[in-house]
Amino acid sequence: MIEIKELVDERGRSYFARWFDGLDAIAAAKVTIVLGRMEQGNLGDTKSVGGGVLERRVTFGPGYRVYFGRDGDALIILLGGGTKRRQSRDIEEAQVLLSEYLARHRRGA
Repeated sequence: MIEIKELVDERGRSYFARWFDGLDAIAAAKVTIVLGRMEQGNLGDTKSVGGGVLERRVTFGPGYRVYFGRDGDALIILLGGGTKRRQSRDIEEAQVLLSEYLARHRRGA
């Protein structure tokens, strides 16, 4: 089993939740199913997008994507989500977030 955590900012807000909370009920259900599969180790339609960030495509709607990084083999850090339309910007943001997370983690924060 893989543990999934959401990356939060200094105020305790989740980048992923901000995106997820804006989804309609059907899209949220589809993303929840994908996250459940990821917890079971089935990363499905996932590819590296650079900087240690991975993109999991959700085959529904406008091309939803979930962005995450790995911290070892047993931990996935959810960095955010988006659609095909905003893909480049979402990837850049996820890369920055993962880089900051890893720097804090190495310092023991």
